[in-house]
Amino acid sequence: MKQKKKMGLTTQIFIGLFLGLFVGIVFNLFVPSSYIKDTILVNGVFDVLGQGFIRLMQMLVVPLVFFSLVTGAMSMGDTKKLGKIGVKTLVFYLFTTALAITLALLLASFIKPGVGIDLTKVSQAAEANPAQAVSLKDTVLNLIPTNPIRAMSEGNMLQIIFFALLVGIILANLGEKAHNVANICEEFNDIMMDMTMIVMKFAPIGVFALITKTFATLGLSAIFSMLKYMLTVVLGLGLQLLLVYMVLLTIFAKVNPFKFLKKFFPVLGFAFSTSSSNATVPMNINKLEELGVSRKISSFTIPLGATINMDGTAIMQGVAVVFAANAYGMQLTPQNFLTVIAAATLASVGTAGIPSVGLITLSMVFNSIGLPISAIAMIMGIDRILDMIRTAINITGDAVCTVIVANSSGEEYFDKEKFNS
Repeated sequence: MKQKKKMGLTTQIFIGLFLGLFVGIVFNLFVPSSYIKDTILVNGVFDVLGQGFIRLMQMLVVPLVFFSLVTGAMSMGDTKKLGKIGVKTLVFYLFTTALAITLALLLASFIKPGVGIDLTKVSQAAEANPAQAVSLKDTVLNLIPTNPIRAMSEGNMLQIIFFALLVGIILANLGEKAHNVANICEEFNDIMMDMTMIVMKFAPIGVFALITKTFATLGLSAIFSMLKYMLTVVLGLGLQLLLVYMVLLTIFAKVNPFKFLKKFFPVLGFAFSTSSSNATVPMNINKLEELGVSRKISSFTIPLGATINMDGTAIMQGVAVVFAANAYGMQLTPQNFLTVIAAATLASVGTAGIPSVGLITLSMVFNSIGLPISAIAMIMGIDRILDMIRTAINITGDAVCTVIVANSSGEEYFDKEKFNS
C-alpha cells in the first residue's frame, strides 16, 4: 500500500493565498456590513490570526539576524587562508549585491508598485510615520551602537548588523581561543533556523487571514498592485541575470556568456525547484568543474556565496521597500535609499540559504527605515514563486563570481579550452 504523499508547504501557502483572495473578495462584494462581519470576523478572528503570525516573524528577526551574521562573518575569517582570492571574492559578492539592490530601487521607483492602494485602511496602527531627513554624517554615525543591548531591544537593525559582523570577525581571528563561544553562536544559529522553519509552518494560516482581511477591506484594487509588484521583481531578476552577470562575465572573464548560460542551465533548474542555495552547492561545484574551474576555487567561493551572496533576495527587498512605502504613503528620502542599500547588502552576509528566509530579513530592512512590516502580508502568499526565481539568480551570481575569480587567478584555476569545448 502506497503511503499518501504529504502536501508541501508551498502548496499549503498557495491554498491559503487563493482561499484568502476568494473569501476576502466575497466579503467585500457580497456580504453587507454588520457587527459579525466587521468586528468579529474581519477585525477580530482574521486580524488576530494574521497579526499573530506577523508577531511570530518579528520575534525571529533580531536573534536570527544576529547569530546568522556572527556565524557568517566567522566563515569569512577563513578567507585569509586563500589571501587575494578571498578578498576578490568578498569584494565581488558585496559589489553585486549592492548593485542588485540599487537596480531594484531604481526600477521600482520608475514602475511604482503599491501606488493606488492604501494599506493604512487595513491597519491604522501600522501607518508609517513621514520620513525625516537625516544627514549623511548622522547616517554613518548611527551605524555604530553606543549600547548594543539597547540596539537589540529597540530593533535598530543597522547597529545590530555592525555589532554582529564585528563579533564574528573577532571570533574568526581568535580561532581556537574562542572556540567555545564560536560553537555557542553556531548552535544558537541552528536553533534560530529550526525556529524559523517552525514559524513558517503557520504561514498558510497567517497568509489566509492577512489576505482575507486585506481584500475584504480593499476589494479587487489590491490584485493589480500585487501583480505589479511581481512583475517588477521578475523584471529586476531578469536584468540582473541577462544584463549585469553576462556583462561582468564578458568583461572580466572574457568568455561567451550565452555558452555559460546554456551549460549552467541544469543548475538553474535545480535551484528553481528547491528554492535553496545550500542544497545547490554540490551541483554548482560539479558543474563549474565541467566548465573548467578548479575545485580549489569553487570549493571556497560557492559555499561562501550560498551564505553571503543573495543578489536575488536583495532585488526582492528593494522592490518590496518601494511597494510598502507607496502603499502606506511614505515618501522615501535619498538617505532612506542609502540605508536600504546598506541594510540589504549587509543582511545578505550570513543569511541562511533556505527557502523563504528572505521574508524574515525583509522585516529587518523595513525596520531600518521605519516601514511597517504589515505590508509583508500582501506579498507573502506570492513570495514562494518569486523565491524560486531569485534562488536561481543567487546561485548564478555565485557561479559568475567563481568563474571571474578563477580567470583572474591564472590558468591553473581556469581552463578556458575546457569551458569552450
